[in-house]
Amino acid sequence: MKPYLLIDFGSTYTKLTAVDLEKPEVLGVARSLTTVDDGLMVGYKTALKILEKETGSLNYDKRLACSSAAGGLKMVAIGLVPELTVEAAKRAALGAGARVVGTYGFELSRIEIEELNELQPDLLLLAGGTDGGNKEVILHNARMLAGSRLDVPVIIAGNKRVAPEVEELLKQAGKTSYRVENVLPELGRLNIEPVQAAIREIFFKRIIHAKGLDQVETLIDGIMMPTPAAVLQAAACLGLGANEEQQGLGELVLIDIGGATTDVHSVAEGLPTEPQVFLRGLPEPKIKRTVEGDLGMRSSAYALMEYFTPKVVAKMANLSEEEVVKGVEERSQSAAYLPKNEKDQHLEEILGYLAVKSAVERHAGKIEKFYTPYGLSYLQEGKDLSPIKVVIGTGGILAHSSSSRTILEGAVVDPAKPEILKPENPQFYLDWMYLLPTLGLIAKDFPDVTYKLLKSALKPV
Repeated sequence: MKPYLLIDFGSTYTKLTAVDLEKPEVLGVARSLTTVDDGLMVGYKTALKILEKETGSLNYDKRLACSSAAGGLKMVAIGLVPELTVEAAKRAALGAGARVVGTYGFELSRIEIEELNELQPDLLLLAGGTDGGNKEVILHNARMLAGSRLDVPVIIAGNKRVAPEVEELLKQAGKTSYRVENVLPELGRLNIEPVQAAIREIFFKRIIHAKGLDQVETLIDGIMMPTPAAVLQAAACLGLGANEEQQGLGELVLIDIGGATTDVHSVAEGLPTEPQVFLRGLPEPKIKRTVEGDLGMRSSAYALMEYFTPKVVAKMANLSEEEVVKGVEERSQSAAYLPKNEKDQHLEEILGYLAVKSAVERHAGKIEKFYTPYGLSYLQEGKDLSPIKVVIGTGGILAHSSSSRTILEGAVVDPAKPEILKPENPQFYLDWMYLLPTLGLIAKDFPDVTYKLLKSALKPV
């Protein structure tokens, strides 16, 4: 036996998965409420006691963890043109498991600096200008940050001609900075890996300590990455496979419905499927993640309801608007809220469906018509997900609902919005034991084992 203990310190629950890498098999799972104020110790020890009732006491070879506790890894992206350098910076951050809480384009103003202070990010990504392009904006923004009271690490990923000067400005102001290659070295070419490597380094060196997560590291072998990064690793392993014998499920969409956000991951090229369709905008990464902070089931439930309006939610749930507002308010006030009765459970499922519907709409690409001297053609911006045959759902609401398929059907193309390129006819699968975050921790070092365990953990719905 080669037992590993895999841990996800979530914002609501601490989840433990014991696996035997030798066999391989899942030996047991357990969870307990996360206890950030106690340095995660209490929640971890409680979950471990529950797990040991199932597995007995095991001498683990490794104890590895990911974490989204204490709000996860909050990041602000600053760039030049919102559609270009800001978007490139945002994609780099999301792919590394960060939660982008703000984006700013062009020259920062004093009001925007105050907004940054209020956002309280864990780190900043400062981009702007292609290599040899605009220099003034990133220099202006560096001066504004240097003169601010913000005390968080800054990743510099802009025009290489002025990046050293930007670094010096921040250094003289006592700011911690990391200079990497330009995230958008030339128009149409992304370079996100250096930024992602810097984010991982900062996560290990600073963020774990800043959030008090290092207190639990005396009991484990390390918090390896933010939870969203682990989920993305798992999605990539499932889609791409591990070797010639395990070639993967192919292109897929994975939806993680949480209390604060709904995350959507796609493993797909997303290129046009018709010859008369032309691409517009930045190239899309094959492995992509988006985060929707206004589409959550608990702390963001009120924003979700307001996005669709209480009237629409009430009609879909067959409830009065008053019942909807009351149910949503109760969810917003308690991360551990559980539905009280059948009507409340139905409201839960409608909110889940709407979160999926909107989150996938935002993740998917869009297509629009335009006319040329040679006839009708189309412009595609973003990924075409219409051919995708695999949609996977994960998250507490799906694991505890008898209507998980209905919730996941929010990912399918809406006849009223055919211009949004969502999956047309996928098969739905459920991560019914919520193993994706924990198994993603070993996906890089043990891809064959991870693929076998992940595939066996999926249930068709």
